[in-house]
This record gives sequence, C-alpha cells and structure tokens, in this order.
Amino acid sequence: MRRTKSPRGAGAGRSRVAGCALLAIALGAGVAGCSSDGDPLAAEPYDAADRISFGGSVETGGKADPDKPLEVVAEDSDGRITDVTVVDASGRRVTGELAADGSRWHSTSPLAEDARYTVRVSTEDEDGTPGRKVLTFTTAKPSTAKRLTVAFGPGAGTYGVGQPLTAELSAPVRDPAQRAVVERALKVESTPAVSGTWHWVDDRKLHYRPRDYWPAHATIGVRSTLEGVKVNDRLRGGRSEPLTIRTGDRVIAVTDAAAHRLTVYKNDEEIKRIPVTTGKPGFETRNGVKVVLAKERLVRMRSTTVGIAEGSEESYDMDVEFAIRVTWSGEYVHAAPWSVGSQGYDNVSHGCVGMSTGDAKWFFDTVREGDVVKVENLAGATMEPFGNGYGDWNLDWPTWQAGSALTPGTTQDPVEQARLRPQTA
Repeated sequence: MRRTKSPRGAGAGRSRVAGCALLAIALGAGVAGCSSDGDPLAAEPYDAADRISFGGSVETGGKADPDKPLEVVAEDSDGRITDVTVVDASGRRVTGELAADGSRWHSTSPLAEDARYTVRVSTEDEDGTPGRKVLTFTTAKPSTAKRLTVAFGPGAGTYGVGQPLTAELSAPVRDPAQRAVVERALKVESTPAVSGTWHWVDDRKLHYRPRDYWPAHATIGVRSTLEGVKVNDRLRGGRSEPLTIRTGDRVIAVTDAAAHRLTVYKNDEEIKRIPVTTGKPGFETRNGVKVVLAKERLVRMRSTTVGIAEGSEESYDMDVEFAIRVTWSGEYVHAAPWSVGSQGYDNVSHGCVGMSTGDAKWFFDTVREGDVVKVENLAGATMEPFGNGYGDWNLDWPTWQAGSALTPGTTQDPVEQARLRPQTA
C-alpha cells in the first residue's frame, strides 16, 4: 500500500506535543544483560521503558485526541527505535515515519475516533541488544464533525467481467491529501485475487477496476474502514455498508463495424457470429469498450431524445424488442427487423447496433449486466470513460492509475505497511 506523509506530522525537534498521544520511551532503563555466549541478539528482549508517559489527558487516564499525531520518542541517545506498529481493535493499521537515526517515530495517517489501539515498539541499545514494549490506549470521540459515508455499487448480484465497482461519497472531497485518506480506507478483495486501483471520477465518485477484466466466477468484496477517521477538521468517516458481487462467465461481444459483424466469445471461445448494422455517417456508433447497463425487453425509441427533430427526414418513434442498453444517452444493441436487408452489408442505423429479431433474442438471453460490448473499425468517436455509462476500460492502465489519489504506478495491497525502518549506515 502506498504511504503519504501527513502535513500534521510531528517536528523533528519535538520531544513532547501538548494535547497529542505521546509515548516517551526511555531506552536506557531496565536493560537486560547479554546472553552467555556474548551475542546480544540471542538475549531475551529487555523491557524498553520503565518510564512511559503520555501527553495531555492520556497521562491521567483520559483518552487521546484523534486529531493529533501519535509520537514515540527514544530519550536515551545510546539507543534507538527499530520498529513501530500501531493497529486498532478492528485491524486498521496506522502508517508512520521513523527518523533515520531511530530517535523518534510519528504517525502519518489519521487515528480513528473512539478506537482502542495497540502499539508495539522494538528498540535496540548501543550493543545491539533488542528491546520491546507493548502499549495500549484509546482515542476520544469528537461530537462536532460531519460524517462521510460511502455507498458502494452496483448492488449485490452477479455481473459480467467488465463491471466496475463504484463508490459514491456523501460529501465532496477535493484536497489531494484528504482524497488519499478516503481512498486508502476503501478496501477491495477478490477471489481469485487480482490487483486494481480506484480512480476519482469527480469530487464524490470513484470507480475501481483491475488492469484487465475481472476473472470469471469471481467473488468481489468492497468495504470502508473510514469510520471514525478524520478526513478534515469538519469531516470524519461514518459507517458504510459493505458490498459483495460475483461475476459470471467471461462474455465479450465484439462488433466489427467495417465487416458488419458481431462476434460473441464465452470464456475465450467463439460461440456465435451475428450480421449487424451500425451507425451510418453522421450517426456513427461509438468505438471502444462499453459495458451492459440494462436489459429492456421492450423499449420505446424516439429520435427527439437524441436531438433529431420530430417530423424531420431522420425522425423515428417506435417500440424496439430485446434491447441491450450500453450508454445512458440511448445506444443499444437491439432487434431491427426493418434493416435486415442491410445487416452484414451496410451501416444504416442512427447509432445503435441492429440485428434480426431472432439474433437479438439470442443475444438478450446470453448477456447480463456488466458484460463487455466492444465496437471497432468505425470513424466515429470513442466511448467516453465516464458520465454516459461505463467506458472505464477505454483508459489505458497508466492513465487509470493516474486518477488515484495515492502514488501512481502502485496498487492497493490487502494489508497496509504500517511502519518504516531506518536504513543502516
């Protein structure tokens, strides 16, 4: 998982921070002797601190302020911190930064409110003898912050391998650092496992997809660990419902507009070729990858909905059977019995992919929401990535990754790295 430095990180010259959860680790006290063979690493780890102090109310039994960073300090110049892990009761890890000389560690990701944390500190003295200390503390619960919740999509069910996951936020998040906090808390797991990343569509919406399509017959879960985590001074994460979806067979339909043919592949095997007609000049079908949005047994199609004036030479108003919607603006794959003579030979539609009623019924019965419908070899524009359906797959992988608030070029790991080790000289 990627790591970003928090602008609230503790300063290098600070040994106490008023009002923050501060752990001062005295490394010189209680040092155990070396083992009988003289190897300090073979010794039982000593208690790294017989004096532990928490700043502010924590020292008197109060709760830590989750809006303040957590800091661990080695007060003995002859010893150093080698490792710090901080994890709460639900398994959420806190990322942090360790000074190169091991003198101090501070958190770089926010603490959650009303949470119980366990801190494990590893140290070593000047002879290399290891030390260890385990501490626990709880954080307070601010009452003034607005709650940021996440609604995941598309909804429970079984989908095709092209279906992206969506996350709709209850409030806009614009700041890049705050977006990183949100994105880091949105966890996606799949069986079989694949790597992927989130892409910010706008201030409220994210989409998630792997590099390639999902595996067939996969189980995909998405959840938020944002609850109680500070996003900004007025916004904290709230409780969000997780989502689990599944994928069916790998069904890919490829329309070659130049050849006037749609070929359907199921689990990488060709299962049917269908003669079709696509958009004529001036009404070209969009090139690129689209995803099935809905299946409509009967739909009324009117030219006025796509900007063609009623009563004009190109106007139409008709009921269409076996319609597979692939854009919100009205592009379908559907039965077009009026153009059977052109199917397989010419492009005469107003932008949809038309086929015979029999072939359209077969296609309607074969595909499901989330299946992939690709169009190629037309002179028209490419399907938009967002806003008119799911054109997510038309962005190459580096461009997709660039839409993440986390470091481009890396993907979300199941477990975040929560500590940094100083490099030895």
